Amino acid sequence: MKITFKLFATLTDYLPPNARRANQVELELPDGCTVQQAFAPFALPDKLVHLVLVNGRYIAPEHRATEVLQPGDALAIWPPIAGG
Repeated sequence: MKITFKLFATLTDYLPPNARRANQVELELPDGCTVQQAFAPFALPDKLVHLVLVNGRYIAPEHRATEVLQPGDALAIWPPIAGG
């Protein structure tokens, strides 16, 4: 199945170089793939995986290993962001 994988802010550095400008890449994943399995190959530091959304719906840390993705989903991840 294909999904869209998006990384934001400093996490874009973990995408392939040709995908960084658009901050997204299309992934081909096996059926039954979970949110955590989808982003595991990108070796994102745990402390930087803060906000995880699937189609705009928040996925809490305790559900990322069990939430199964569907064809056409958009998986987006943001690091912690501070401002002032």
